[in-house]
Amino acid sequence: MSGCLLLTRQAADNQRLAARFAAEGVETCSVPLLELRPCEEGPVERQHMLDLDRYHAVVVVSPTAARLGLERLDRYWPQPPVGIDWLAVGAGTAQVLRDYGLAAQCPAQGQDSEALLAMPLWQAHFARPDLRVLIWRGEDGREHLADRIRAAGGTVHYLPLYARSAPESLPAELAAVAPRVDRLIVLSVQALSNWRVAAGAHWEQQRHWRCWVPSERIAAQAAAWGCTDVVTCRGADDAALVEAVLTGSSG
Repeated sequence: MSGCLLLTRQAADNQRLAARFAAEGVETCSVPLLELRPCEEGPVERQHMLDLDRYHAVVVVSPTAARLGLERLDRYWPQPPVGIDWLAVGAGTAQVLRDYGLAAQCPAQGQDSEALLAMPLWQAHFARPDLRVLIWRGEDGREHLADRIRAAGGTVHYLPLYARSAPESLPAELAAVAPRVDRLIVLSVQALSNWRVAAGAHWEQQRHWRCWVPSERIAAQAAAWGCTDVVTCRGADDAALVEAVLTGSSG
């Protein structure tokens, strides 16, 4: 492949990832497929943060959720409450929490809800009669994780921290880089959908680009929408993405 690799995360994330690819001789271009806007905090969300010390575990689903959640943590807790297991879906998210000073844990293998639930610490948590878990996330997602916790008798609350939408400029930005692109990285079903819609009449051509995704669930959706060259990475953190692109094979 000789075309440009399209990076589709937020601009700052793309810039960081582009530097890693440049060091490996991979040309990239950047078009974010999602626009993220912080959610307004209502009384329910405020109470979840005030009650943070009542939770046994806090699950953080993305670096964006980590950064926005930590801003609220600063607002309500001069010192983070003790006795909480801070759990991150991926290594990048865990690093944001660790940089703040929290002893965050993440799965050794995999970066999805199944990998998170396979962590040994859940055995003790599921034995609790009063398990309480708070999930820091976007407006939706991680229902499977919540269902498993509830099935074990636990209580789950969500803290929605950001909303996702398609940037208004996406069709024009995608059209501008498309002649140079033959591959891209897509990290969520919503981002995949935004790409498909923005491509418009050019989807018939673009669906044949090689597409790296972080999970089998996203890979299945990509295939259902007609993508013909889908590669599943070992995760969504920078290291997993770089490894997948350089090897060109699935994890």
